[in-house]
Amino acid sequence: MISVCAALTGPELERLEAVSQRIALDPRQILFAQDDRADAVYNVTEGTIRLSRLLPDGRRHVMGFALVGDFLGLALPERFTVTAEALSPVSLCRFDRRAFTALVEDVPHLLRRLHESAGYELTLAQDHMMLLGRRTAEEKVAAFLLGLRARYARIGLTSVTLELPMGRQDIADHLGLTIETVSRMLTRLDRERAILIVPGGVRLVDAARLEQLAAS
Repeated sequence: MISVCAALTGPELERLEAVSQRIALDPRQILFAQDDRADAVYNVTEGTIRLSRLLPDGRRHVMGFALVGDFLGLALPERFTVTAEALSPVSLCRFDRRAFTALVEDVPHLLRRLHESAGYELTLAQDHMMLLGRRTAEEKVAAFLLGLRARYARIGLTSVTLELPMGRQDIADHLGLTIETVSRMLTRLDRERAILIVPGGVRLVDAARLEQLAAS
């Protein structure tokens, strides 16, 4: 719970631990499905989760990816609006929604931290809406890679290699592109030496070039 736990004292952490349940998921295992009752709050402690929504016309849209430290289920709706599926081995803490709400009401600074987390998630959602606007495919892919790097850095992961636990189809469904276009853009960026495609991810060789594209 990274930034959230940093706000708590020892006894408060013990209370949080007392209402939590450890959960482990295998890759492709579903945590909850769209329209399931939202009776719990989850915090990702390891791995990556894909958040997708089935549209009325049957198409799937990948809303985003939950990383370590992210909370799921903080929103008010009684039912989940997305399906959460593990992309890698995932560990989470599960909190009964009522018990979690009661704890938050007793610990005001925990509420502030959760508000900060929710505000950050809102910023990501707004950035994603801009990403789906009038940008070229190459600009979208560059912005996605830089955005993922920033999220990893926020949780202390600053490896030279940018891990991509999501597949190219997931990236395509997230950016509103086809998988062929995503593959072509990654290959182009690799050929231009802006990135280097490596097993499991990419290396951002020329971040300035990517930033120039993302700012377009």
